[in-house]
Amino acid sequence: VKLVESGGGLIQAGGSLRLSCSASGPALSEYAVGWFRQVPRKAREFVGAITWRSGTETAYADSVKGRFTISRDNAKNTVYLQMIGLKPEDTARYYCAARIDSGLPQEYDYWGQGTQVTVSS
Repeated sequence: VKLVESGGGLIQAGGSLRLSCSASGPALSEYAVGWFRQVPRKAREFVGAITWRSGTETAYADSVKGRFTISRDNAKNTVYLQMIGLKPEDTARYYCAARIDSGLPQEYDYWGQGTQVTVSS
């Protein structure tokens, strides 16, 4: 499956953005999808994830819990990351990843190229 992220940009602190992870190839509904972020010279950080198909289960990093929400629209073959209350420390390149898994994977097999989110203070 090929993943493409979009929706990043420059935004002021306190603002909102919605990132999209769109898939081509096999149906994304058969994949658990995770979101990660990375800043230069730092390790990649887990942001959150959603289970496959109806997406009944989600998980979030403590740093984003209550501010970020992951959802999926299987008809559009897309998973979203809704971000509200953005902070300068949310600035990073955001990646989505996928794996065929009924749960929340520890590892992912497919990755997108990322989209940059920059939050100004």
